[in-house]
Amino acid sequence: MARTVWDSSVGKKTVMAVSGIVMLLYLVAHMIGNLKIYFGAGEFNSYAHWLRTVGEPFMHYEWTLWLIRVVLVVAVVAHATAAYQLSRRDIKARPAKYVHKKARTSYATRTMRWGGIILGLFIVWHILDLTTGTVHSGGFQEGHPYQNVVDTFSTWYGNVIYIVAMLALGLHIRHGFWSAAQTLGAGGRTRDRVLKTAANVLALLLTAGFIAVPVGVMTQVVS
Repeated sequence: MARTVWDSSVGKKTVMAVSGIVMLLYLVAHMIGNLKIYFGAGEFNSYAHWLRTVGEPFMHYEWTLWLIRVVLVVAVVAHATAAYQLSRRDIKARPAKYVHKKARTSYATRTMRWGGIILGLFIVWHILDLTTGTVHSGGFQEGHPYQNVVDTFSTWYGNVIYIVAMLALGLHIRHGFWSAAQTLGAGGRTRDRVLKTAANVLALLLTAGFIAVPVGVMTQVVS
C-alpha cells in the first residue's frame, strides 16, 4: 500500500506537503532561537548548550538533538525526492514547450525548482560552516556558536550566501505553504484568501527574522 501511494502523484504531493510542514515548524523554532543572539553571547551560547541537554536525564546528552537532525534529514530527502520525481513526471507529460511564452504564474511558482536547488546547496554550506566548521572563516570555535556566527557574517560572501538563501526560502514558503494546504484538503473557496495571506505573512516573518541576524552583525548591533 505504501508503494502504491508513493508511486501516485497525489502520494508524492502528500509527502511533499507533510515533510514541508515538518521543516516549516523547525524553521519557526530555529528563527526564534537565532534571534537570541541579540541578547548577548552568554544567552546565545547557553541556548546552544540547552539544545544538547534537552530531555536529560531520560535522554542522553545530544540524543534529542540527533533525533531532531534525523527527522529533518528524512524530511529533506523525502521532500527533495518527491519534488524531483514530480518534476520529471511533469516534463514527460508535456514534452513540448508551451505555446504561450508569457508567464501565467507567480514569480514564486516559477522559481520553486531553482529555489529548492539554492536551498539544498545552502543547507550543505550552512552545515559545513557552522556545524562542522569545515569552511568556516576566522577559526571555528567548538562550543562558541555566538563567535562563530559573528565570524561568518563578518565576511561579505557569508552575508551574500545567507541573504540570497533566505530570500529563496521566503519565496519557497510563500508558494509551498498554500500548495501544502491545498494538497491536504485545507483549501476552499472561502479559505483560500486566508491561506494565501497566512503564507505571505509567514514567509515575510521568517525571511525578516533570519536576515535580522546578519544585519545585526553588519550594523555591529551584534558584535
